[in-house]
Amino acid sequence: MEAIVQNPPLNDTQILLLQTFAQIKSEQEKEDIQGLLLDYYQKRVDNQANQFHFSNEKIEEILNFHYRTPYK
Repeated sequence: MEAIVQNPPLNDTQILLLQTFAQIKSEQEKEDIQGLLLDYYQKRVDNQANQFHFSNEKIEEILNFHYRTPYK
């Protein structure tokens, strides 16, 4: 027997995005809108990261940290 997945109804933002995407007529328009959305979310991530006041050196240290347990 297959499980039935119940999806919640779409919210106003999802409906707006669907209506916007329905108007896309070319690949270039699609790429432009994708770029706008990526820029928006990149700015949000940058703003949240700036709240931590990490220097570039600290970010590199975090990225290069090895979380493995050292075994001898």
